[in-house]
Amino acid sequence: MSSIAEMRNVPSDFSSEKLTPGPTAPAAEKETVLLDIPIIKQNPELKYGCEVTSLAMVLKHAGVKTDKLKLADELPKDEDPVKKTKSGDITRWGNPDHGFVGDITGKTAGYAVYAGPLEKLMMQYLPNRTVNLTRKSFDEVLAQLKKEKPVILWTTGDYKLPDRWESWKHGNEEIKTPLDLHAVVLVGFDQEHIYVNDPLTGKKAHKTKKDSFLESWKALGQQALSYN
Repeated sequence: MSSIAEMRNVPSDFSSEKLTPGPTAPAAEKETVLLDIPIIKQNPELKYGCEVTSLAMVLKHAGVKTDKLKLADELPKDEDPVKKTKSGDITRWGNPDHGFVGDITGKTAGYAVYAGPLEKLMMQYLPNRTVNLTRKSFDEVLAQLKKEKPVILWTTGDYKLPDRWESWKHGNEEIKTPLDLHAVVLVGFDQEHIYVNDPLTGKKAHKTKKDSFLESWKALGQQALSYN
């Protein structure tokens, strides 16, 4: 956070020779938060289970006894099967706003789930404590970290703007979404970076550029879940 110089008004008849320098105000410290959240890896059991594995990390920090496989079983599902053209293009599939799309284990085609269905599962473990920060400002997201509460965020595999968009039909709806969608746990921040636990890479408190991450997060609807 940049320091702000304080301007002091001095009367015009007040000679500079009469001024006695006061103590210099300390520069404002740059705020840094970094939580110690245990890392849990989604693989090898859950190839497409970044969301429930991220939830497992957050619930563990909240003192809840569960595991990623139990969460994967309990997660709401959209059972609409995938249909593809002969060339492999997806024409019909589920809606991640309704539940997990496809096979979370990766034994067959799998995709992802959005914040709404994951929130329903989270509320089973943290009733009256689950906080959906979707479409809130990033300052509100960071406020959770200041309260020592990690946040599940939706991004992409490389934390940058998605560049692999796909679309398919679900009933009368058209689903348009990036294939490289990913979910991680936000565990810290400083002035220019954020720190995430990534269930896919297994990296704990991985440091990445805040600006590019925010672009990906906003492109995916500013989805975020935490708890009080």
